[in-house]
Amino acid sequence: MQELEVPLFPGYLFSRFNLFDRLPILTTPGVIQIVGNGKTPIPVDEEEVVALQAAVKTGLPRHPWPFLKVGQRVRVEYGPLSGLEGFLLNFKGRYRLVLSVSLLQRSVAVEVDSAWVTSIPQQPARTAPIGSSAL
Repeated sequence: MQELEVPLFPGYLFSRFNLFDRLPILTTPGVIQIVGNGKTPIPVDEEEVVALQAAVKTGLPRHPWPFLKVGQRVRVEYGPLSGLEGFLLNFKGRYRLVLSVSLLQRSVAVEVDSAWVTSIPQQPARTAPIGSSAL
């Protein structure tokens, strides 16, 4: 079996450069834009870059993974809790799925492997016109 090495973030190139001298980068064939907020470049957090470099240096298998944020609504896709939905929580370095009973205003946190969960896209809140009732 042949093993291929693929980029962790296809389409992205990490580099250090002077923000005031970015024209040579922007005119490089294949470069579309510099990541940022509008036209304002924003640097990647140095600690995140160091962590990625350390992971690559280990030689351990690594794969791109969907980005999950603590507090995000997730669905369990694998394992004994498959099909359940809840909120992702990080407590003492371990991931938990928080399941709630709204009527009772009670919750329980179950430890899960972060590889078991996928994010649930947030749906826009529905609004009812003033003076009407929604069922």
